[in-house]
Amino acid sequence: MKTVLIICLFATSAANAQGVFSNKTNTALQRVIEDYPNNFRNIKGDRIAANQQSIDYHSKINVPGASATVVTGYMINKAESYSWKSDLFTSTSFQDSEQRFKEVYNNIKNTIIKMDGYPAFILNGNYEYPAQEKKATTIAFQLLPASPNLQQLKVELSLIDSDQGWKIILNVYDKESSVSAVAQLN
Repeated sequence: MKTVLIICLFATSAANAQGVFSNKTNTALQRVIEDYPNNFRNIKGDRIAANQQSIDYHSKINVPGASATVVTGYMINKAESYSWKSDLFTSTSFQDSEQRFKEVYNNIKNTIIKMDGYPAFILNGNYEYPAQEKKATTIAFQLLPASPNLQQLKVELSLIDSDQGWKIILNVYDKESSVSAVAQLN
């Protein structure tokens, strides 16, 4: 009888651990992606800073433990475009950063996203091993199956060597707008 009870408890806890949104990174990412068609209007908080190319706003959606999360607005060809960025982790230790990068990747990969008016899709991306010699490693997640209305949606996880040390950054943005913004800056 004890064996049956232990097996039942183990099976229940394993089933709960495998929920669609089993971690807080997924929950935050789900809410951010849901607001992508609205240019992040519903998650855009108070204005932080502005310059000629962009305006930064606090994000109302934060990944727990993130040091900074912003929604940035750009004016591109007289049209507004927005991106969402979360600085998830910073460390001077490459090994700690590499380990955390892998953990965050594992939290995001195969996340099922459900949005009103769209078929459910899965975020899928191939892991790229960071190397200390490289200044940046970026994993681009694809939407499977790809919805025609969300073709420009991009989700990226990056490990970057910055002035403060190694940073892990999660970005959600519109590909077309980011390409246009880079072209305007050059």
